[in-house]
Amino acid sequence: MPSTTSVEASQEPDVSLSHGLKQRHLSMIALGGVIGAGLFVGSGAGIAAAGPSIVVAYVLSGLLVMLVMRMLGEMSAAYPSSGSFSAHAERAIGPWAGFTAGWSFWILLCTAVGLEGIGAAKIVTGWLPGTPEWAWVALFMVVFCATNLAAVKNFGEFEFWFAALKVGAISLFLVLGVLALAGVLPGTDSPGASNLSDFLPNGSEGLVIGILASVFAYGGLETVTIAAAESENPVKGVASAVRTAMWRIALFYIGSMAVIVALVPWDSAAVVEKGPYVAALDSLGIPGAGQLMNVVVLVALLSAMNANIYGSSRIAYSLVARGQGPKALGRVSSGVPRIAVLVSCVFGFVCVLLSYWRPDDVFSWLLNMIGAVILVVWGFIAVSQLRLRGQLEREAPERLTVRMWAFPVLTWVAMAGMVAIFVLMAREADTRVQLYFTGGMTVVLAAVGYAWQRRRATAS
Repeated sequence: MPSTTSVEASQEPDVSLSHGLKQRHLSMIALGGVIGAGLFVGSGAGIAAAGPSIVVAYVLSGLLVMLVMRMLGEMSAAYPSSGSFSAHAERAIGPWAGFTAGWSFWILLCTAVGLEGIGAAKIVTGWLPGTPEWAWVALFMVVFCATNLAAVKNFGEFEFWFAALKVGAISLFLVLGVLALAGVLPGTDSPGASNLSDFLPNGSEGLVIGILASVFAYGGLETVTIAAAESENPVKGVASAVRTAMWRIALFYIGSMAVIVALVPWDSAAVVEKGPYVAALDSLGIPGAGQLMNVVVLVALLSAMNANIYGSSRIAYSLVARGQGPKALGRVSSGVPRIAVLVSCVFGFVCVLLSYWRPDDVFSWLLNMIGAVILVVWGFIAVSQLRLRGQLEREAPERLTVRMWAFPVLTWVAMAGMVAIFVLMAREADTRVQLYFTGGMTVVLAAVGYAWQRRRATAS
């Protein structure tokens, strides 16, 4: 039987952490978190594979993400914690589950910090040719490491303005796109539905690749439930973020994909080479619009770096606070787990160095190991919510300020959707390798976590 904790026990947010995030910070983190680097950078490959049917892919994966966020929101509003889904998994399934979900997500976030730094450096070196990429990555890493070492409100302010710029840019993009499609944008002719005639150009296989690309573009939405633990009102913050997730996903992800494939031919080389948003703006003939969007993409990458350093340090802190990691990572100074921040930054920069030193073996192994981690985390979220909901209803129904829709039917539907994605990954050669590597890492972490759990139980 898993070791669970009664809901009557104290479930207050981590008291040693600062609570410097204001509601405006949390609201904008939730809003901007939807507009991630995966949307701006990774969606081009999905469009090239799926064509206009990429809209269907984003709708299907978006529905799954909405269910996952609703489940996570229900648990995070009831149990605010910087450990988020890791703490929920420990409570619902057992310490080994919290260990596995937490450390696998920590590896994912730290590696993502390095990848986003590389992506941001490529944009800057495109503007300043001849400057070394690694130096720009190092500069970005130092800036955001320093930001996260200071008070949490500094992280909140950075993300507030980053998110404001991203939201403003993508909103303007949608307005210009709709005006162009309606034929009322000066200097442009509406393409009508001409780019949508070949809706499924590569058949069902192309749609499958598009679904897989869209699923991983949604990664990062979980950060708001981690940040909520350091806000002025964690329960209110989580509830607000989760309740507005549906329209945010529909507008920013699905809406922008629909505008892009209507404006630009799906097989245009520019969609992959320049990125879909830049290609769409260039097609409108607006002077400098494409380069302006490159600035927004740079901001999205830097924002993701900042958020992932924050998220990884808090996950590590929570794991250590629950006795599942080196005690040094749990040291808090002025409300900030500074050792955890430093270690997360160092791990991220090591990933960058590996991309230069060992791109064909060690770095590729690392990329494959994190390839399906987000699905593993979603699986833990679904199982945790399925088990905790009944316990909450029996012992503390007042904590259910956010409720999963049509429980337990939609929880099972979400789990079936995750299994379907695993099956789709197993069918594709590239994603099959990721599935094997991620599965291997998950098994190893679960074994270590279970051994630790048994040893702790024996000692007590």
